[in-house]
Amino acid sequence: MLYVKGLYKSYRTGSREYQVLKGVSLHVAQGEFVAVMGPSGSGKSTLLNCISCYIPYDQGSITLGGTNLSQLSENALAKIRNEKLGFVFQDFMLLDGLTVRENILVPRIIQGKADRKAEERADQLVKLFGIARIQDKYPAEISGGERQRTAVARSLINEPYIILADEPTGNLDSKSSRTVIESFENARNQMNATIFMVTHDSFAASFCDRVILLKDGTVYRLLEKQDSRSSFQEQLLEAIKDMSDTEG
Repeated sequence: MLYVKGLYKSYRTGSREYQVLKGVSLHVAQGEFVAVMGPSGSGKSTLLNCISCYIPYDQGSITLGGTNLSQLSENALAKIRNEKLGFVFQDFMLLDGLTVRENILVPRIIQGKADRKAEERADQLVKLFGIARIQDKYPAEISGGERQRTAVARSLINEPYIILADEPTGNLDSKSSRTVIESFENARNQMNATIFMVTHDSFAASFCDRVILLKDGTVYRLLEKQDSRSSFQEQLLEAIKDMSDTEG
């Protein structure tokens, strides 16, 4: 589904150039839930922004659903971003003046495709994420966890190739975090959704199939869940400690 090969990205400040990504390669299969973790400055956000077509990269390739993104025009990239990618952000990004259901339908409304099929899809999503009872409420009237589940539902309304989630549990308490991560699991298990998540939270990452550790713009280590969620979290914490111990 998603293939990143030899990705390089640098930024220039005055006469100085800072390399952020240094030959990153990874893949995410259809129906897989994958997380990227790493310390501040490791390149997590830059990687996500490159995949989401928001910033250009210097070298390498990103292939999504069989399409090489580097060969597309700006208009074609915008179409991919609007129709084939689902986004979930740390701060929800819901529209206060719209109900939960209307927020879920926003991507289809923007495209002028809020038809019966979209309405049926919204019905399916509010049931899947346990938010049917609040679908006529406004964001200010619901909890943070419910807002984020609404955002996850919105990300799926277009049946995207992949959901890109940027610190989706960053503003939530532990109970709400678990509910949101379980909503990703539900999307993967019941809709075969593909999810690529940037997180600093080992608890959230422990629900994933695989975790990619980034350090200094390179892939430091790849971990795959073999046993229980709790044992995978312990493995993640140990790997993160090892990565910290090797800094410098």
